[in-house]
Amino acid sequence: MGTRKIVIEPVTRVEGHGKVTILLDEAGQVSQARLHIVEFRGFERFIQGRPYWEIPVLVQRLCGICPVSHHLAAAKAMDGIVGVDRLTPTAEKMRRLMHYGQMFQSHALHFFHLVSPDLLFGFDADPLERNVIGVARKYPELAVQGVMMRKYGQEIIKATAGKKIHGTGAIPGGINKNLSIAERDGFLKEIDQMLAWCRTSLTIARDYTLEHLDELADFGSFDSNHVSLVRADGAMDLYHGNLRAIDKDGNRIFDQVDYQGYFKYIAEEVKPWSYMKFPFISSLGPETGWYRVGPLARINACDFIDTPEAEVARKDFLSVTDGQPNNITMAYHWARMVELLHAGEKIRELLHDPDLQGGDLVLKGERRGESVGLIEAPRGTLFHHYKVDENDQVTMANLIVSTTNNNTPMNRAVEGVARKYLSGAEITEGLLNRVEVAIRAYDPCLSCATHAMGRMPLVVELHDAAGRTLDRRVRD
Repeated sequence: MGTRKIVIEPVTRVEGHGKVTILLDEAGQVSQARLHIVEFRGFERFIQGRPYWEIPVLVQRLCGICPVSHHLAAAKAMDGIVGVDRLTPTAEKMRRLMHYGQMFQSHALHFFHLVSPDLLFGFDADPLERNVIGVARKYPELAVQGVMMRKYGQEIIKATAGKKIHGTGAIPGGINKNLSIAERDGFLKEIDQMLAWCRTSLTIARDYTLEHLDELADFGSFDSNHVSLVRADGAMDLYHGNLRAIDKDGNRIFDQVDYQGYFKYIAEEVKPWSYMKFPFISSLGPETGWYRVGPLARINACDFIDTPEAEVARKDFLSVTDGQPNNITMAYHWARMVELLHAGEKIRELLHDPDLQGGDLVLKGERRGESVGLIEAPRGTLFHHYKVDENDQVTMANLIVSTTNNNTPMNRAVEGVARKYLSGAEITEGLLNRVEVAIRAYDPCLSCATHAMGRMPLVVELHDAAGRTLDRRVRD
């Protein structure tokens, strides 16, 4: 009695469907706040029984926003199934170009279309103005910039994967095409403009963060662990590497872990109010072992970035925290723009590499029955784990999607913002938008992240006109 329930449904300007429930006690204080993922996809179940060579194309149907990430993670896992540990130079560099194209278009899409309305108009602005149409009206140059940057990344995906969405370029053991000279020259004509726009985007995110630093430091922020792939020398590598986990102070929890054995270090739990799992570092347990992934975690965890402009930007980013990990949730946007610049630099570097025109595309080795593929998707570390039987059919699949890894942090951000801004206050649209702003910082893809452990039961309930339950049957 006396409690009040506030529901934000759906959460706007994110990919997928989710809702937030906030419970206020009799005094108007927030007693509970949760992010619920309300859609269930079941991909890990219905790909069982499919031939392994279908998987890189099939699993990307999880999402129209990040299909390339699932395509490449699954392809890397299937490389292991066909016994290939190292691709040909042409195959690896084509996949990397595809991946950096995905990073480029996804980061541009999120920043300009989903986030910029909050940064440009303010959290309390009229929602009729605080949207991408409002940005196009008031800041047409930025709107065009966002559209053209996303288009550039999508065209790179088309050239490397065959289609802009749900392509077929990566196959077990390699790639099915190279990059033509004409395609290469077309991208080179535009790369300088893309890099100039990357610098502009970085400046916008950096300046906003620094101008609002005092407010943002306490806006859904908290100390956390961070997990990402890093290269053997500690550099950021968005396509391949080994796993590293650090704590809030930068101390290494584990380092250079071969991701084929990720399950020895990362565990998962489920909760009854969400279709998303809750991963954690096994040695720390679920209470303290949760972690963040994505741009913020990658910059915190790596030792350096191997492209010159992004490395300068990384050092500038960490100077805010005197070289220590940055745990400010809204700093994700700044970190994301550092990665956007890095992706642009990598695309330029790859376009000048003659290996992209090579003809040695596919390898094959000794067949295996189990393999793991990992990649740093735009939203964070993406795990694909498969077992395949002697009939070439998938018998087990486990996906830990980037947004799933950020599940606990997103819920903490929601609760932190709700307690700070909604407790004892008159609830307004602007205050509720702050909860969504905290979620959007993680660039969640909710449709990718749904999952259930074990079997889904069939539940049938019979209610009378007054809503009373007359009968209930469960078949598990």
